[in-house]
Amino acid sequence: MTRQPSAEFFRVSTEEPVVAAAAAPAIARPLAHDSHAHLVFPNLLDTFRSLLSIIVIAIFVLTFVVQPFRIPSESMERTLLVGDFLLVNKAVYGASGHWRWLLPYQQVKRGDVIVFHFPLDPSDHVVKRVVGVPGDRIRLQNGVVCINGQKQSEPFAIFEGAYQDNFRDQFPAKLYTDPGVDTHWWMQMRHDVQNGELVVPPGEYFVLGDNRNHSRDSRYWGFVPRANVVGLPFFIYFSLEEPSATDANTLPDDRLGHEKSPLDTVMDFARWSRMFKVIH
Repeated sequence: MTRQPSAEFFRVSTEEPVVAAAAAPAIARPLAHDSHAHLVFPNLLDTFRSLLSIIVIAIFVLTFVVQPFRIPSESMERTLLVGDFLLVNKAVYGASGHWRWLLPYQQVKRGDVIVFHFPLDPSDHVVKRVVGVPGDRIRLQNGVVCINGQKQSEPFAIFEGAYQDNFRDQFPAKLYTDPGVDTHWWMQMRHDVQNGELVVPPGEYFVLGDNRNHSRDSRYWGFVPRANVVGLPFFIYFSLEEPSATDANTLPDDRLGHEKSPLDTVMDFARWSRMFKVIH
C-alpha cells in the first residue's frame, strides 16, 4: 500500500523556496524610466523664489556693502577721471556711534579718498581726498598744503593752469575774494581760524580735490561731518573715454587722418587700461 504525503509536507515544501529567496541578496534591475529620474525641472514657484533671493541679496549688498558711482567732473584728476565708474566700500568705516568698536572698522585717515553726502545738499554724493582730520591745523601757501606747520608731499595733487585766486591758494584768506564761497562757511571759518591756520573741529574732516585749481571743496563750503561719510572707493570697474574740460589735449585738432575701422571705434569708447584699477 502506497503512503500518501501529508498536507503538512506540501506546506513546508512550498514555503522553503520563498524563505530562501527572501534571505538571498536580490539584484534589482532598474526600470527603463529610472534613467530619467534625475532630471527635475523647476516649476514657476521655484524660479520665483530663486529670483527673489538674488534680488534680496543684491539689495542688501548695494544698501550696506558696496555702491557704484560715476565720476562727472575733473576735480579728482588724475586719480579719478571723468567717465570712471567706481565701487565704493560702504562698510569699511562703519556707522558712527558708541558700538562701532565691536567690529573691525577703520578710522577715516588723512589721505583717504572718500565718498560723502554733500554738506550743502545731502542728496548729492561727492568724492574728495581727506587732507585734515580732527585737531589738524591747516593752511595753504601758494597752493601747497601745510598741516601742523609742515608742508605736505602730495604726489597725487596736480595744478593745472587756472586764473589767479588768493582765496584758493593762500587759504585761509583774510578777505572774501571769491563769489563761489558759501556765506555761512565764511562766517563759521572766521571762528575756526587760529594764528592764520584753520583748526579742524572734532567729528569733522577737511577735504580737497586732487585737481587743486579746478575743485570746489572744503575751501569753499566747509568741513565734512563724520555722519556724512558714505565709504571708501576701492577700484574702478569701468571707464568711458570722455574728454576733460581742463585738459589742453582736448582742444580741436584740424589734422587730417584716416577713418577708423569699426573695431577701433568699438575699442576706443572705453579706457580699457583703467578697468579694475585700485584707487589710492
